[in-house]
Amino acid sequence: TCYLQQEPTNQVRLAIKQLALENGWSFYDIRNHTGFLRNMQVRLCTTGEIMINIIVGEDDQDKIRLMMETISSRFSQVTTWLFTINTKWNDSLYDLEPVIYKGNGYVIEKLENFQFKIGPKSFFQTNTRQAEQLYKVTRDFAELTGKETVYDLYCGTGSIGIFVSEKAAKIIGVETIEAAVADAKENAALNCLTKATFFAGDVINVCNDEFFGAHGKPDVIITDPPRAGMHEKLVKKILDMEAPVVVYVSCNPSTQARDLSLLDKKYVVTKAQPVDMFPHTHHIENVLQLKLR
Repeated sequence: TCYLQQEPTNQVRLAIKQLALENGWSFYDIRNHTGFLRNMQVRLCTTGEIMINIIVGEDDQDKIRLMMETISSRFSQVTTWLFTINTKWNDSLYDLEPVIYKGNGYVIEKLENFQFKIGPKSFFQTNTRQAEQLYKVTRDFAELTGKETVYDLYCGTGSIGIFVSEKAAKIIGVETIEAAVADAKENAALNCLTKATFFAGDVINVCNDEFFGAHGKPDVIITDPPRAGMHEKLVKKILDMEAPVVVYVSCNPSTQARDLSLLDKKYVVTKAQPVDMFPHTHHIENVLQLKLR
């Protein structure tokens, strides 16, 4: 039993396990790359919506049909059901296409008054209530007055940019993953937000003089890179842009510290606030406010 997860997560997991035992279905063996049941993806939202994606290791339509019919009929509170056939060695879903069995194939989550559409392949913070706190700190550190152009780097599905948008004049989001940018545009439309624009591409290539001429240089930069931190070329690009305020959101303080040693040429750290995203673990998000020297 996973005590961190709300129900019906464990109830669904145990029901699938029991169904597998009753029907003699095999469980995935990572060493031998064999077995039918691989894993289960659950998204519970504060709105009450629930999405469950069951990942199987064999393209056996009879087993899949029986499993989905049986389990979905037992748990009517689940708003959307999907299954994904994964016959690869790794567990990544990004190059696979989940199949919608029931519902819309996505859920709607809310942070403050903003709505976000989350599909099975969308990146969204796991701990939604703490994500709201994290984004509040980010917004506070940005010190927006309503006149600023904000560049949201590594914008993903646009959650941070959209969350801070009420206090900004313009949001420019840049993200390398095209599917995430499509989600960001959809989330902006969902919130009737016309001041946010999202672009697919590498920040180093996207943010050139022509881009600045069309969209304006940033007054505030918000950057939220993956665990590996920012590429050295991107750090140099941020130094070149010389935004008066940079807010650096990091899930890995060690790579954040490495990047700060480079940003130190032009910026000074003025505020720091860690946010506990996963209680009883060592994982935190650390938010820094940097100001131009």
